[in-house]
Amino acid sequence: MITVRKSEERGKADLGWLKTHHTFSFDSYYDPEHMGFRALRVINEDYVQPGKGFDTHHHSDMEIISYVFQGSIEHRDNQGNGSILEAGEVQHMTAGTGITHSEHNPSSKEVLGFLQIWIEPNQKGLKPGYENMAVADEVKKGRLKLIVSPDGESGTLKIHQDVRIYASLLSPREEVMHRMQAGRHAWIQLIRGSLDVAGHALRAGDGAAVSDLKEVKISAGKESEFVLMDLG
Repeated sequence: MITVRKSEERGKADLGWLKTHHTFSFDSYYDPEHMGFRALRVINEDYVQPGKGFDTHHHSDMEIISYVFQGSIEHRDNQGNGSILEAGEVQHMTAGTGITHSEHNPSSKEVLGFLQIWIEPNQKGLKPGYENMAVADEVKKGRLKLIVSPDGESGTLKIHQDVRIYASLLSPREEVMHRMQAGRHAWIQLIRGSLDVAGHALRAGDGAAVSDLKEVKISAGKESEFVLMDLG
């Protein structure tokens, strides 16, 4: 079964410095029909104006992934971590018992675009942590590149949940196949381009929940970038 979450149906906000779309209920946007999917709680598509950003704020008991697809993001936290990530880089933060951080667009010209993904951890009270990695376009082209996993396999970011996250870049008419083990589910979030997901059309900003399938074929109509989350 595949259920498509259309881009235009998402919650949205325009704060001037921030334009955002919420796939699931978040902040002032509340939709009881869209509270999350399995352990996946938040997918926000955020666009931050040059020199602006999220001032210091607090998180706890959440696994937070930031996937940068445009511009750059600067991270600072109370654990002593600080970094600037460019498009194609990914960061993971375990909020655990509590972490305070800020995220800003350090550019004076370019808009920052990133996916903010929250996943509920498999246990509460974890030690806070932070890590990031670069994922070159070359390793995402024409394939599903694993970037996040529960055991940190093959140099991926290690998450405290039974979730694997893949990133992909597909050229027109290119396709990939994702095989799903019994009892598992998937969420596909399209950043740009167009996809056919097992006969269902996706346009930029659309998402698709996948359940009760042994495999799902994903083919591109245009040059496309997307992430796929395989969930228990």
